[in-house]
Amino acid sequence: MSTLASDTRIIFGRYARQTLSSRFQILFGILMPLLYLLFFGPLLTSLPLGSTGSSWQILVPGLLLQLGLFGAAFCGFGIILEKNYGVVERMRVTPVSRLALLLGRVLRDTALFLFQAVLLVLVALAMGLRAPLGGILIGFAFVALLTVSLASLSYALAFKARTPQEFGPVINAVTMPSMLLSGLMLPMALAPGWLDGLSHVMPLRYLVDAMRDAYVGHYATANMLYGVLVALAFAALAVTVGTRGFRRAAP
Repeated sequence: MSTLASDTRIIFGRYARQTLSSRFQILFGILMPLLYLLFFGPLLTSLPLGSTGSSWQILVPGLLLQLGLFGAAFCGFGIILEKNYGVVERMRVTPVSRLALLLGRVLRDTALFLFQAVLLVLVALAMGLRAPLGGILIGFAFVALLTVSLASLSYALAFKARTPQEFGPVINAVTMPSMLLSGLMLPMALAPGWLDGLSHVMPLRYLVDAMRDAYVGHYATANMLYGVLVALAFAALAVTVGTRGFRRAAP
């Protein structure tokens, strides 16, 4: 375990330094959720979107998960570029744990998106969001787990793709239905019955419902239990798949 932690720290440090050197990467990822917040949020302030909570307590959790969804899903682009430049091959011949090669990258991604999530929440608070501190912190935990899950799967998929042109359409084909069917923008309770039922096959739906409960201070609910269980199981499965991708790609 000490070796794994040391290897992970080294990999994390390498990619964290790369990220810190690029302000464009840090700030640009938050642009789309921020635009939704600024231009879409005010349209919903007088609409009854749920049985409890304000429209901001409905919208902001969805935007936070949208940040993790679109950001983490495209993390695999970095692996494709590193493969083309031989960086991955040089790492593979070292004794570094394959799990550490994944975790170092994933933890960097998680730190980045949590920083962006904090900025988004601060802007939302200035615009009128009112939520308990405990709910906000729980929301950050869900963003972190979603990032770990999707970034791990993205890296695993990137090993199968030869070019970014192959990788991009696959990610778009997954992320767009996930956003629409999980109720990120509006609660699926507003949808027709057949669409609401179909949305339950999306793991992200359970995270959305749990975060919205947390933002109104409802912690001991079935939605919260399902959200936690799905988030943890999804993260464990994704890390396993991602680690296997690194191991199978090893020489």
